[in-house]
Amino acid sequence: MKLIVNGVEAYAYTGGKPLDPTLPPIVFIHGALNDHSVWTLLARWFAHHGHAVLAVDLPGHGRSAGPVLDSIAGLADWVWALLDAAGVQQRAALVGHSMGSLIALEAAARRPERARHLALLATAYPMKVSEALLNTAAAQPDKAIAMVNQFSFSSWASKPSYPGPGAWLQGGEIALKRRIQGRQTALNLFEHDFKLCDAYSGGLEAAAKVSVPSTLILGARDQMTAPKQSKALAEALKAKTVMLPAGHSLMGEAPDALLAALRLALAT
Repeated sequence: MKLIVNGVEAYAYTGGKPLDPTLPPIVFIHGALNDHSVWTLLARWFAHHGHAVLAVDLPGHGRSAGPVLDSIAGLADWVWALLDAAGVQQRAALVGHSMGSLIALEAAARRPERARHLALLATAYPMKVSEALLNTAAAQPDKAIAMVNQFSFSSWASKPSYPGPGAWLQGGEIALKRRIQGRQTALNLFEHDFKLCDAYSGGLEAAAKVSVPSTLILGARDQMTAPKQSKALAEALKAKTVMLPAGHSLMGEAPDALLAALRLALAT
């Protein structure tokens, strides 16, 4: 569905059902150089099982118009503005992946009375980005996309014909990132998103303000946000941690296990 948020057109996928703001809401927040499409399975399941789903395209990503926002805090405020625009006033579960996990964390901290549950996928704090990767993203974004995708999948998931003939998870993500990057002509979106992750410094302060149930769902083989980097955040949130046999791209590599983990988390 299309919405006007702070005077700018924004898009959110509702899981194949019209949004009913009287149902328990779930907001899905994507990571760097992604869009709502990474949430398709999860969004559709929850939308067809009694939830109001909003899988957002962040400003300047996917179908949402720009300009892009220049901080995690600004994006957190934008999430609540989008819920206002959609007429959603109930307390919402916030589900974020990678960069989106930082946005979800900050959003829950800034408006704790509006949050119901916090689920952080493939998260880490601090979410520092190596200088080599930042430099490559700035000078050769297409090369950086290939690097990140190589790091994002583990085991057989990185190979063509996984999970079946004609499929290639890594190739699909490369195509998605190139499409998102190509639509934004005002700036290098890949470098911009990485810099937002690298610059965010309020994670533990935000966690101290969060009082809702929290769950971290991590990939045991994640090379982008290694599970050991989330320990302090998990302790600050008093969160339950679920480990999946996957890399950074949990939604593509372990879709069924992720759905099961998230269903259990949000049922509490």
